[in-house]
Amino acid sequence: MIFSDIYMKKMDGICITADSTARELEPIALAIYGMVGLPTTMRSKNNNGVRIENSKVVNHDYTGPYLEEALMTGRIVYGLASNGPYKGMPVIVSPIKNSEGETVAVLGTVNLSGYIDLKRF
Repeated sequence: MIFSDIYMKKMDGICITADSTARELEPIALAIYGMVGLPTTMRSKNNNGVRIENSKVVNHDYTGPYLEEALMTGRIVYGLASNGPYKGMPVIVSPIKNSEGETVAVLGTVNLSGYIDLKRF
């Protein structure tokens, strides 16, 4: 067995890093969409990400102002979509941090249903 074989075995599974691509984040975002049924976005610190609607990826190069804010601040961001099909709808974005506390990715959703508690907005 050579070093690359050992390295690849350690990397089996899903790992979120600051360099994760939209394709790498896609299965996680789809799983979250499957649970909540709300438009879902996810991106890493160094790459744009995915936007999911109606159980399908509609964009593999997505970012937005609230995703960017959560990446910069490392905090949960609440807001209202300023444009697009969800204009005026509540948005929530949460940071995903590594073991050192660095924000490496963010995950967001649009509250179309009213079932998610966004009272903190």
